[in-house]
Amino acid sequence: MTQGFVLAVTIMREAIDEFRRFQRDKEVNSQLYSKLTVRGKVQVKSSDIQVGDLIIVEKNQRIPSDMVFLRTSEKAGSCFIRTDQLDGETDWKLKVAVSCTQRLPALGDLFSISAYVYAQKPQLDIHSFEGTFTREDSDPPIHESLSIENTLWANTIVASGTVIGVVIYTGKETRSVMNTSNPKNKVGLLDLELNQLTKALFVALVALSVVMVTLQGFVGPWYRSLFRFLLLFSYIIPISLRVNLDMGKAAYGWMIMKDESIPGTVVRTSTIPEELGRLVYLLTDKTGTLTQNEMVFKRLHLGTVSYGADTMDEIQGHLRNPCPQTQSQAGGNNASSTPPRKAQSSAPKVRKSVSSRVHEAVKAIALCHNVSPVYESRAGVGGEAEYAEADQDFSDGNRTYQAASPDEVALVQWTESVGLTLVSRDLGSVQLRTPSGQIQTYCILQMFPFTSESKRMGVIVRDESTAEITFYMKGADVAMSSIVQYNDWLEEECGNMAREGLRTLVVAKRALTEEQYQDFESRYSQAKLSIHDRALKVAAVVESLERQMELLCLTGVEDRLQADVRPTLELLRNAGIKIWMLTGDKLETATCIAKSSHLVSRTQDIHIFRPVTNRGEAHLELNAFRRKHDCALVISGDSLEVCLKYYEHELAELACQCPAVVCCRCSPTQKARIAKLLQHHTGKRTCAVGDGGNDVSMIQAADCGIGIEGKEGRQASLAADFSVTQFRHIGRLLMVHGRSSYKRSAALGQFVMHRGLIISTMQAVFSSVFYFASVPLYQGFLMVGYATIYTMFPVFSLVLDQDVKPETAMLYPELYKDLTKGRSLSFKTFLVWVLISIYQGGILMYGALLLFESEFVHVLAISFTALILTELLMVALTIRTWHWLMAVAEVLSLGCYVASLAFLNEYFDVAFITTVTFVWKVSAITMVSCLPLYVLKYLKRKLSPPSYTKLTS
Repeated sequence: MTQGFVLAVTIMREAIDEFRRFQRDKEVNSQLYSKLTVRGKVQVKSSDIQVGDLIIVEKNQRIPSDMVFLRTSEKAGSCFIRTDQLDGETDWKLKVAVSCTQRLPALGDLFSISAYVYAQKPQLDIHSFEGTFTREDSDPPIHESLSIENTLWANTIVASGTVIGVVIYTGKETRSVMNTSNPKNKVGLLDLELNQLTKALFVALVALSVVMVTLQGFVGPWYRSLFRFLLLFSYIIPISLRVNLDMGKAAYGWMIMKDESIPGTVVRTSTIPEELGRLVYLLTDKTGTLTQNEMVFKRLHLGTVSYGADTMDEIQGHLRNPCPQTQSQAGGNNASSTPPRKAQSSAPKVRKSVSSRVHEAVKAIALCHNVSPVYESRAGVGGEAEYAEADQDFSDGNRTYQAASPDEVALVQWTESVGLTLVSRDLGSVQLRTPSGQIQTYCILQMFPFTSESKRMGVIVRDESTAEITFYMKGADVAMSSIVQYNDWLEEECGNMAREGLRTLVVAKRALTEEQYQDFESRYSQAKLSIHDRALKVAAVVESLERQMELLCLTGVEDRLQADVRPTLELLRNAGIKIWMLTGDKLETATCIAKSSHLVSRTQDIHIFRPVTNRGEAHLELNAFRRKHDCALVISGDSLEVCLKYYEHELAELACQCPAVVCCRCSPTQKARIAKLLQHHTGKRTCAVGDGGNDVSMIQAADCGIGIEGKEGRQASLAADFSVTQFRHIGRLLMVHGRSSYKRSAALGQFVMHRGLIISTMQAVFSSVFYFASVPLYQGFLMVGYATIYTMFPVFSLVLDQDVKPETAMLYPELYKDLTKGRSLSFKTFLVWVLISIYQGGILMYGALLLFESEFVHVLAISFTALILTELLMVALTIRTWHWLMAVAEVLSLGCYVASLAFLNEYFDVAFITTVTFVWKVSAITMVSCLPLYVLKYLKRKLSPPSYTKLTS
């Protein structure tokens, strides 16, 4: 009966969680999409899409499966997509339609051509794709190579225009599904520990029964009496423990959600609130979790002059004066024709005036990027995106910028604020507006996009008015320092900016003659068509241009941190939690944020683990790292993969000693692997914090997952066990709620066990006094009442107990360190409780037997009443901080018992209960059973007080 009830409660709660998940999945699967067929558009559910279908996806719609991008409504033949749910990068990615299908006059013509797409087999890597598009019915057949920029992966969102794609992977073969792991059912450490103790109790039960039968002397059918003893002593096994704990967990969840200090927090997995009090490792994402992902332009450095936020108006002044015209020849630029510098014009290379250098730098920043200005069309323009130009509003207020990275948008917004505005841009040209209102047009000849390997991007433009060809380039200082002409300030200034937590970009340029460009172009197009080692050949051709470039300026952009990230990380570090930052972002950015968020303290060294590709290199690097002491580790995902393959144990051992670890360029699967590695290697509890779809695997793999409802959608917060609205709330969630949940559950669990043990001890004493008879001590309702109505409320009221005030727990995070040692519930504390139970059970039974005179009924009455009182007093003894509800529960239970005595006349002699002798005998026994424990507790508090009493006194 009880067993069934216990299981029903647990099953019900799990079923509700499961049903909610089912509803969320169904919602995604039944989204409708337009499919293009020979007969026109048809609506299909996303679960019915198959490979080879042509799917139309509107702006702001989710892409249902992995597709190759065939055409778009945008004139430029390209579109932007948001990939934050896939790789955690909030920048928009530019995708290019296959030019062969984009050039077709109308949508329906897709069915009049004969073509096929070849795609490689499904892979994990979301950043690469190789395929070809072949059109057979043209003469000669057209072959086009397909790369990552022609793909639209599932779970990304179209940010501009309408796109049409052909489906190449669906279901489990899509990149996003291959990168998510199957969620496991999470079981808290406390539950596992209580299970161990329950097993120990079961062994004790069997042993006790065997001892009883042995003492009986194996008379008659001894196995029958063995089973009777097993049933009599079965109260040792705490069946009600599960129900009590489940209700307790529900109560903690309710308290967390009701906490005024952390509004908006949701508990999605109600089974593991105690885990929050036992964490040793915290794995956190960077983008959107520690940072807000809002970029602000902070500094421009020209080598001799540096402009900060307060001196930007000087740049505006320089730009308002018309640009000093420079006669440019094929080589470098000659002297600028500003009057004061006239005298030096005979020299071959003259230092330019500050004004002309500001002009050059701002122009380079305004041209070298991948940003498109977008004008929202006026309301009332319905239908296709083929509306007239006149309907668009080109005013400054209506312009927004779309780009592949928020850094670039920050740079372009800054050039607009100082007067040079990006007005329009398509695949072939860029238009800028000067402060005087002139429009300058530049023709884009080539575009070299940013990749994680090259760490730089470039563009070759031709000025329409002067026909000058210039190659502009910007990139990370590591990549650019070898490309630009010799200078003495770049490295030092980059270091200074990085220390302030700014992301730096180096901007450079090189003037090209028409011949130089034509030569380059022929070699470049040849390299792009090669089938083998295409990437290497293209890179080699581009590198031939990247020589002796003229360094223009260094820019610093700040990625703002979330509110109170620094104090929260400080708090967690003081609490003994080791913080690992796992990010899909670049190494420089990750290191930058690690410094500015004080994840790595100012005095600590940072050891950057060099990229390794094989066993030998990994061995050398690990040895180099072993020689360093107390320094933070920065390692890239690929190097980590190599080290885990050959030296998993060594790497884990070294990394666990580090005060902080930063892993950059991590794929979602690698994040989950790191979480599993820590659990497996250290056996300690890990917690993962993230906010994007790319953090889901890590959140599900960790012992406890916290999702942040951020800009990157709600996927992470839905998959997590706890969802918070801001990173800073994690401090309170762990220090206050984690602490109290663990402490309360430990007390509750042990008390429920004590409740069963004490009555079993009494039964054992009773049986042994009466010649080992297998006769129950208390009949029917008394036992049921004891386990429920008489003691349930006070025992359950332990979930309101707190040992430290929340303010103290937040002020002294060091208190949290003690919890991770797991001393509140261990075999030691459990044995103490067992001894208490045996002592009390023995006293109660022997006392009653000693003091009874004539009738056996009196023994029952005295011992049972004393037992109830003892239980209530023990609850009072265990409580550390009284709450009014606890007092109510105690009084209520006592009241219930006294009231029920009137009805229990079949068990008790009512006349005897009302006499004075009954009262004094009960009081005496209760005193003997409880007073020594009160004295012992008082002495313990005096002689070895717990750490927190020193703070509160």
